[in-house]
Amino acid sequence: MLFILLKLLHLLAVLIWVGGMFFAHFFLRPSLQVLQPPERVALMHGVLQRFFAWVLVLVVVVLASGIGMIGSIHAMAAQAGGQFNMPVSWIVMSLLGVVMMAVFGHIRFALFKRLDAAVQAKDWPTGGKALDSIRKWVSLNLAIGLVIVVVLRVPL
Repeated sequence: MLFILLKLLHLLAVLIWVGGMFFAHFFLRPSLQVLQPPERVALMHGVLQRFFAWVLVLVVVVLASGIGMIGSIHAMAAQAGGQFNMPVSWIVMSLLGVVMMAVFGHIRFALFKRLDAAVQAKDWPTGGKALDSIRKWVSLNLAIGLVIVVVLRVPL
């Protein structure tokens, strides 16, 4: 039962994180091109501030539930007198997940800090450059997230 709860939390957190990146990249950002730079940068700042606050929580949930699932399987195998050898796909998924978390850390604590400073200073060209950097790194994270979901988790 614990494993099922951990897996549910893990999947929900991943869906919200990856889905949020997909929405922002393919729907929100292009739709905001009709706005003038001050409005566009300020709006994206507000959206990203809220989204990144949630992603911080989601990262903790993904990490804790992933470790919990691995520990749960290991404990079940030990109880049955067996040995647990983690599948290669799980190892790759775990490593890519940690890479995604590191990329998010860079986005949130370096790039978003630049965006925040630009918005506070009303320096819209600098804010636009910060948003472009965020967009590129989010694209990388979205690609990694989709690889994890499609290649490593969906049985063919």
